[in-house]
Amino acid sequence: MNTDAFEVRGGKRLSGTIIPQGAKNEALQILSAVLLSDEDITISNVPDILDVNVLIELLSEMGVRVTRQATDTYTFNAAAVDPEILLTDGFKKRAGHLRGSVMILGPLLARFRRAYLPTPGGDKIGRRRLDTHFLGFVELGAQFHFDKENSFYSLTAERLTGKYILLEEPSVTGTANIVMAAVLAEGVTTIFNAACEPYLQQLCSMLNRMGAKISGIGSNLLHIEGVQRLGGTEHRLLPDMIEIGSFIGMAAMTQSEITIKDARIDMLGLIPKYFGKLGIQLQYSGDDIIVPAQDQYEIQTFIDGSILTISDGPWPLFTPDLLSIILVTATQASGSVLIHQKMFESRLFFVDKLIDMGAKIILCDPHRATVIGINREYNLRGINMSSPDIRAGVSLLIAALSANGKSIISNAHQIDRGYQHIDTRLQQLGADITRL
Repeated sequence: MNTDAFEVRGGKRLSGTIIPQGAKNEALQILSAVLLSDEDITISNVPDILDVNVLIELLSEMGVRVTRQATDTYTFNAAAVDPEILLTDGFKKRAGHLRGSVMILGPLLARFRRAYLPTPGGDKIGRRRLDTHFLGFVELGAQFHFDKENSFYSLTAERLTGKYILLEEPSVTGTANIVMAAVLAEGVTTIFNAACEPYLQQLCSMLNRMGAKISGIGSNLLHIEGVQRLGGTEHRLLPDMIEIGSFIGMAAMTQSEITIKDARIDMLGLIPKYFGKLGIQLQYSGDDIIVPAQDQYEIQTFIDGSILTISDGPWPLFTPDLLSIILVTATQASGSVLIHQKMFESRLFFVDKLIDMGAKIILCDPHRATVIGINREYNLRGINMSSPDIRAGVSLLIAALSANGKSIISNAHQIDRGYQHIDTRLQQLGADITRL
């Protein structure tokens, strides 16, 4: 029997309240930033998910003292970190499995003037180049070497000097990495075309509390005045906006009333509005989002009556991590929508599984899919399938929850990489889901 799978018996309405986990993508940046200081840094609302736990283990292996204060709260102290650990075979092997490990490069380069890393892994969703990171480090004065034979990156610098940097792309991790390198550089660094995601705003605010001098937070133009050292601080992670969007889509697909607690609505940007474009009604009570049970929802058109297009883009545009959720939710809507995934060329290939389940989808090319909503004329049917990446995996899980019969979703560890205890949390809402 497959021990890395979820068995889902769908067609049940769910109900209840769910609390979103701490933000995965913020956690990977914030946890890496602990390497910038030799003082205690306490981080709360840390999600208990595979990618985050692996990074915490990597930090520990590097010499960071990790103290777990509560289920979701850790104190880190990086006073005894040794960058040479990164050259050991054991560390290379472990770090290579986690794409988020690239975030340790900026802090190590800033504090120790050297950093090493194997080519990081992660989702199989197409090319995710790291040029932005390394070009930024070189602008600040680092020497970069890539050992192709062993797929190994090396960075060294006698000194880092502030610079005007115009990024070729507003990469979130690239911006974060360059910011973390620049806070301890000499002089002033200006980053134009910087990413301005809420997670990056959180990182910059935390660094300022540690003694950094960053201005322009929330814009695409950051000014960083280098300082000599950073101190300790406390930081709480935002709720995960991708989980929040996933729960909205799940409620709509299963005709369920679900309350999403403490959603930090002020940090969700256009996400609620885009679900509104699918006809999904949302209600708000303080900082909670209530998704009422809807028998039907209708996709809007553009003002001239043409078919709605939903595409992704850098913040504050719609996040690419939720396009898979929007796509699967549209399968049971009334109307049609063109989903345009601009940023990754392999992220829509999971639609063949949805088609096997009975969805009406035309995959136009690797970047575009047209969804023709079936308006609940019939339910999707359960099938056996595999999760190719985190977001597609949860989209297939949502489809399975709404489908007639039994579905098996193998490769469940892909979902575990981004969603905390998803099976037990959905069981509390009444889902019939079992981990095999």
